[in-house]
Amino acid sequence: MSCFTKALKGLNEYRSLLYNVTNRRLPAGALGLSQIHKAHVISSLCQDLSPHKAIVITPDESGANKLCKDLNAFGCDAVMYPAGDISLRPDDIKSRDYEHSRLSVLGHLVDGSVRAVVCSVEAALQLTIPPEELIAKRITLTVGETVEQDELIDRLINAGYTRSTQVDGSGQFAVRGGIIDIFSPDCQNPYRVEFWGDSIDCLSTFDTESQRRIDSTNSVVITPANEICCNPVRLADLIEEQITKTKGKGSVQAKQLLSADLEKLNGGIHLPNIDRYLPLIYPCAATIFDYIDEPMLFVSESFAVKEHANATLELFHEELKAFLEEGIVCKGLDRFMLEFNELLGIYQDLGAVYLDNIARGSFDTPVKGLVTFNARQFSPWNGSMNVLIDDIKPLYQKKDHSVFVMAGTDKSAQALASDLQGEGFSASYMATPPDEPIPNRVIVLPGGFSAGFEYPEANLTVITYGSRSVLPVRKSKKKVNKAAVFNSLEDLHKGDYIVHTAHGIGIFEGITSLEADGNIKDYIKIKYDKGDILYVPVTQLDQVSRYIGSKSENGTVKLNKLGGKEWQKTRSRVRSAVKDIAQELIDLYTKRTQIKGFAFSPDIDMQNDFERRFEYEETDDQLRCIQEIKNDMEKPYPMDRLLCGDVGFGKTEVALRAAFKCIADGKQCAILVPTTILALQHYQTICKRFEGFPVEAQMISRFVPANQQKKIKQDLKRGYVDIIVGTHRLISKDIEFHDLGLIIIDEEQRFGVAQKEKLKEQYPNIDVLTLSATPIPRTLNMA
Repeated sequence: MSCFTKALKGLNEYRSLLYNVTNRRLPAGALGLSQIHKAHVISSLCQDLSPHKAIVITPDESGANKLCKDLNAFGCDAVMYPAGDISLRPDDIKSRDYEHSRLSVLGHLVDGSVRAVVCSVEAALQLTIPPEELIAKRITLTVGETVEQDELIDRLINAGYTRSTQVDGSGQFAVRGGIIDIFSPDCQNPYRVEFWGDSIDCLSTFDTESQRRIDSTNSVVITPANEICCNPVRLADLIEEQITKTKGKGSVQAKQLLSADLEKLNGGIHLPNIDRYLPLIYPCAATIFDYIDEPMLFVSESFAVKEHANATLELFHEELKAFLEEGIVCKGLDRFMLEFNELLGIYQDLGAVYLDNIARGSFDTPVKGLVTFNARQFSPWNGSMNVLIDDIKPLYQKKDHSVFVMAGTDKSAQALASDLQGEGFSASYMATPPDEPIPNRVIVLPGGFSAGFEYPEANLTVITYGSRSVLPVRKSKKKVNKAAVFNSLEDLHKGDYIVHTAHGIGIFEGITSLEADGNIKDYIKIKYDKGDILYVPVTQLDQVSRYIGSKSENGTVKLNKLGGKEWQKTRSRVRSAVKDIAQELIDLYTKRTQIKGFAFSPDIDMQNDFERRFEYEETDDQLRCIQEIKNDMEKPYPMDRLLCGDVGFGKTEVALRAAFKCIADGKQCAILVPTTILALQHYQTICKRFEGFPVEAQMISRFVPANQQKKIKQDLKRGYVDIIVGTHRLISKDIEFHDLGLIIIDEEQRFGVAQKEKLKEQYPNIDVLTLSATPIPRTLNMA
């Protein structure tokens, strides 16, 4: 038991909470806890009530990630379970990174190798593979075991693995003679299985870059690579059964899509996305709660959890409504998440412990016990020695008070202990926390927390080093070699339409090997009109791309004739049209550079108050971009600025500060987004962020009733609406503004050129802010 847990056990509040959990007097509540204290309490309960494991629910993934790191810093082996990317369109291609992270966590839970799992409420609501299915689809391999290679390959494919020429990512396997390489989602490095006949001769891990062996092992467990795994024959039977059951509104479209998938499966074609068949494949789908027997359940900030859950479900239900209209889902294929009342039932059954900072009304379920902690949180120490001495001196002089300083690295901790001794303090460096608190001495430890903390009644203060809060580092994408480029082009399948830059539209017929000049090489086989065939070397894949244009009513595309002039004529027409658009854009931007715009006023007190209410600490890049945008807005000519940033890196907050500056000067702001779901999401964010300020916000999209749209248009024209978010509906001819001052275009790469420039053409003297995670070259040049 560490000194931190020992100090916590000295508090009556903790002992009372421990008693409630031990004797199942649950649900229970604990107030007065910030994030760092919650991690401390959870890790201490896990230590005191071992071998019981914990599930922790937070409002969002950012909070889950921070809480998970703090739990690990306290010595509690915790993992974060991310929310999955639910993709229901049959032809959607999605990244499997989050899915592999989820499977890794589920695998660790099955093995019992972790003490706590932290997740957002969105992840907690999502359905997944049942534990018994996961265990059944795991593959255990042992040295000396007899295994037929073909049987192992079939099991890997049924477990969701993708066969490739060389393993360089999770969820892949490769076969080379008597060697099978497998990259399991729950492992840092892939496994290499070497056969001698049908017997496993050697098992080892290897490095994906060098392909060299790292360590040998006697046994390995391979986790499934997909949450939704199903044998194609069984899936075909399930779809056929669903077709007979599908009736009512939208059944015609639904049956057509189901029949198309059934035809592909019967023809031996792999379905790129089977997420929408989760309810069929797993009639009794599981959640994270099914992976731990009698877990301790903690809910961090229950009010915020409830808000995020309702917002998540509202967005998903709106998306599901659209999918029902399109026939993508139907009755029997429409359950992918728990409802909030079901989550409340889990709170009650498992006995939730609500950990909140301040009381915000009653808890989600009645509680049988409530304690309030007297605890304080400090900002991380910035590294200044003078600041640290000023903080430590009064604590050091207190009788029986224990002071700990987390210095980051081991080297820094040793140096800091030496410096404190030089300043006259009784200080000691320790590699690990002692078993007991040591009063009247400064203990310097390596490591750190998200914040410092103090328990006055326990005579304990912990100061931690840290400059600014830093966003988690994303893994950089590895360079893809030419042999793998084909897989990166959205994994084309036989029968897909593709385009060759010189010869036009054809049908992909697969990859074939041909002999030329005594050498055997791989070629892409493309079929054109009249049955003509073109073979393209795999070294020239940059000449080939997926066809993304429109199709006829029966889903077909007119093929070009190999060697014909039709494709060249098409290219000429496109070039001519592009030149016309380009000239229009040049005229428009020339006009915008010459016209006088509106110079917004410098920030007022209300703007500063709005920015202070941001619940997170801004990054340096956010602050820089905010200031640059404000400088542009205060100039007397129209702004054209592009804001680039990856998803989740804070572009929306930067845009909202620009919007507030616009509104503060009596102007209106329009936010243009590509989808109704994103419009609703932005509208919810705006309502929450602008709460308490005299700002009228509205949303307009096809989901807004006609009578309500009519009122919004009238209010917009009269100037009653300050900020409006909408889809393409926002650029309709019947939309008029009273005094528009700022246009914000989100996810610009998903709009056509004409769509994006329409508002600029209508309002050439208006400031424009464009947001994108993946900007197109033209936007970069114009910015």
